[in-house]
Parts: sequence; C-alpha cells; structure tokens
Amino acid sequence: MILNRGVDRAGFCTGVVIGPRAVLTAAHCIVAIDDMRVYFRDQSGEPVLREIAAAAVHPLYRANAAAQRIVSIDLALIETRSPLEARFSPASLDETGAAAIGEPLRIFGYGVAREGDGKSAGVLRGARLAARAPLSSILLWADDPEHQGAGACTGDSGGPIVGEGGKVIAITAWSAGAHVGSRCGALTQGALVAPQAGWIESVLKRWGER
Repeated sequence: MILNRGVDRAGFCTGVVIGPRAVLTAAHCIVAIDDMRVYFRDQSGEPVLREIAAAAVHPLYRANAAAQRIVSIDLALIETRSPLEARFSPASLDETGAAAIGEPLRIFGYGVAREGDGKSAGVLRGARLAARAPLSSILLWADDPEHQGAGACTGDSGGPIVGEGGKVIAITAWSAGAHVGSRCGALTQGALVAPQAGWIESVLKRWGER
C-alpha cells in the first residue's frame, strides 16, 4: 500500500513492485515524499513502513484532465530508501499494449470492499473483469461481465490490471458507479503500461534499478 497524508487529509493507494526499491502506482496518489510511506506486513504479520527516497510522476499526467477533457497518463514511480523484503518479486509488465474487447482481466487492490466504508479497506482483494469499449492506445476500460458490481473502488488506484498471460497490462487510475454519486462497481479505467515502457525504464535506470 502507498500511504499519503496532506494538510487536512490522509489516504492510501495500491502499488505494484517492479524492482528491489521500485513501486509503480497512479500519479494522483503522489504527494511530497516526506508525506508518503510504502506499507506492508512482514512475514510475522507486523506492519512495516518504508520511507520514500524519490518519486517520479509521468510528464503527461494532468490532475485536471477530466474537467478539461485532455490527455493524461496517470502513472508514477516510487523509490523506497531501503530495499523491500526479498520475498517481493517484481511483477511482469505487458509489452504489447493490446487488449481485445471482452478479454478476461483481473484487478487487485487494497481498496474498500463497501463504498464509503473505510474500515473495509486494507485487505488485498481481486475481481474478474473484461475489457470493454472504447479501445485506446493509452487507456484500458473494463467492467464486470456478470454485471454484479465488481470493479475498482477507493484505495484500488495504483493497483494492477492483469491480462490473461499473467502480466500487468494497466494500472488502475479511476472508477465509476452505476448511479449518480457512486464511484465504484460499474467502470474501471487504467493506464496501459506498454506504451509507457520507455518512460518507466528511463526512471528505473536513473535510480539504478536497471
């Protein structure tokens, strides 16, 4: 989990380990590095907080993209000050960027299980979704093929959307509900990782992770 705090709020997102000290997440999860921590539990169940050494937000991320109807790449990388535990193996990232409509997908995250209930967060959960229209060269849309309300919710941002081959095809960035005021259960959107492979690699090399 990526924990963050601000002047009048505290929140969290999900992250994907891609190197000994590198975590891929959503750009909108990023705050000042002194106000973030990578959180996990060790093998005995004790909480661990890793301090952040650096963060890199994709240069095309725009926080106000929805309001202005402009392109935004909601991706970021976090570097921890000390290595993560050896039991964390780097996730495999998709290299094709291709997803056919109807393709089975799985999402994972530490977000809330019940919208509006913060106490239901903090447990890693998964859901089965399917790719849906519109197809895009930079974004992936997905929904529940069974129409039972599965999808991303608060806290799942930054988590992986996994394709049939087991590789991370996108990073969850946004979700919407079926009703006005609802933010969960109808539509999940993520930033495709393959088109951003060059940027990801350049940051990792700068940090000595490659």
